[in-house]
Amino acid sequence: MTNNTARVEDLDGVPAPGPALVRFTGAAFGYGRHRVLSDLSFAIHAGDYLGIVGPNGAGKTTLLKGVLGVLRPQSGRVERRHSEGRDLRFGYVPQINTVDETYPLTALDVALMGRYGRIGPVRRPGKEDRQAALEALEQVGIADLARRLYRDLSGGQRQRVLMARALACEPDILVLDEPTNDMDIAAESATMELIGRLHREERLAILLVSHMLNLVAAHARQIAFLGVGRFEALPAARAVTARHLERLYGTRVSVAECDGRRVVLW
Repeated sequence: MTNNTARVEDLDGVPAPGPALVRFTGAAFGYGRHRVLSDLSFAIHAGDYLGIVGPNGAGKTTLLKGVLGVLRPQSGRVERRHSEGRDLRFGYVPQINTVDETYPLTALDVALMGRYGRIGPVRRPGKEDRQAALEALEQVGIADLARRLYRDLSGGQRQRVLMARALACEPDILVLDEPTNDMDIAAESATMELIGRLHREERLAILLVSHMLNLVAAHARQIAFLGVGRFEALPAARAVTARHLERLYGTRVSVAECDGRRVVLW
């Protein structure tokens, strides 16, 4: 797969909000001899809200693995750095529930898992770690559910617990993979409003991956289109126009505004 080079930091009219935390330079990813993504050149800055949209099979999960460092590039390079010289911290919210519900884990227990990467495999969580987990639950608005069993929570509440787990590590970038899958409209709206609040109030960099163009278009500050033969990143105002989307998708579309947010009509 060959993708056009795109640089998120060079977007016309949108100055970079902070230093680059992750930078891809001509990076290619794949598995064995199977090349999935090629020629990726872009950066994620402190304070960014980048949405990546693409159909199933376009390589979104592969790209996330590259960002997180789980998958090494086959060529090119990926740099991850923090301005203070310490290791970059990622808060990752997967699209698939990875919590084993056979164990009687509380919401606090699950949120506390986010501290394990900081305390190491030997040391047990201490008072400071428990406080950080409680504060993360407070950040996502469910501190009152700390003692409730995770398996007894609703789908929307579980998603907030997983977000609290990601926030407990005090991340530099919050990475969300299809965060509203299988949610009803009310839960989806509440989840996206929460992500937006974390971005605005905490100045947290957000990387949101979804196959739902309207979801990304309504919330992300910058949008990258991932698809066959392309990787293109633009400011949301330039990306979500009828002319641009028709060129990308090869079909007629209309773009309207509702409550200040763009809506794509097919």
